[in-house]
Amino acid sequence: MTVPIPLGRLARAMDLNEREHIAVVGGGGKTTTVLALGQQLPGRRILTTTTKMGVRQHGGFAVLTKPERQDLVNGLTDGAVMVRQAERGSKAIGVDPAVCDHWFADRSLCEHIIIEADGARTRPFKAPAPYEPVIPATTTIVVSVIGADALGRVIADQCHRPLRVAALAGCSPYERLTPERAARVICDVDGGGRNVPAAARRMVLVTKVPDYRADPVTAELVDGLLEELAGRIETLAVELEGDR
Repeated sequence: MTVPIPLGRLARAMDLNEREHIAVVGGGGKTTTVLALGQQLPGRRILTTTTKMGVRQHGGFAVLTKPERQDLVNGLTDGAVMVRQAERGSKAIGVDPAVCDHWFADRSLCEHIIIEADGARTRPFKAPAPYEPVIPATTTIVVSVIGADALGRVIADQCHRPLRVAALAGCSPYERLTPERAARVICDVDGGGRNVPAAARRMVLVTKVPDYRADPVTAELVDGLLEELAGRIETLAVELEGDR
C-alpha cells in the first residue's frame, strides 16, 4: 500500500545534497514541485524555467526579470528569487539553459537552482517532442512528474502528445495508460530519459496520489507503477495538487 509523502516533506524525502541543480520535467505537478522545493531547501535558491510558466506562478517569491549578477546577489539575501527572461501576456519566458549552467558554476552565487524544464499543457503525463525537455548541462537531478490521474485512463484523453506516448508504450493512443505502459515511457531514452545529462540522478514523482479509501482503483494503479519502476528509477508518491 502506497503511503504518499506530504508536500511539506518533499525536499527531505528526496535526500538532496548541499548543492543541487534540479530540472523538473514531465506532466502535472511540475510548478507545484518547483515552488515546494524553493520553499523547503536551505541556502540561496534560484527558481526559473527554461520554457514558459504562467506569470502568476511565482509562489510569492520575489521576481527578477533578466537580472544582472548583482541583482541576483541582492535578491538572494532574502533566500530565494524567481527569475524570468521576459514576460509576454500571461506567460513568463524562461532563461537559456546555458545561463543556468553559468549560475551553477558560480559557487559564491547560490546553493540550489530549481528549473521547470518542460511543458505539458496541464496534462498529467506526456512524452517529449524531439526538442524537449530543455535541461541544462550541469543539472544534477532530473525529476520526472506523472499525475496519478493519468493511470488507468485513455491515453488520448489524458496525455500530452498522446501519439508519442502510445508509440513508446507500444499500444494505441485509444488504449489505457497502464502502470506497465507508463513505466515503459518513463524509462525510455526517448521518453522520460530524453536529454538527461549522463551524470545526473533521475527520480520520478507520482503526484496527486489518492487515499485508498477515497479512490482504491487509482491507488492500486500507483502501487503498480511503483512496482514497475522498482530497481530502475527511484520513485516517490507525493500528495500534490497538479499544475493549473
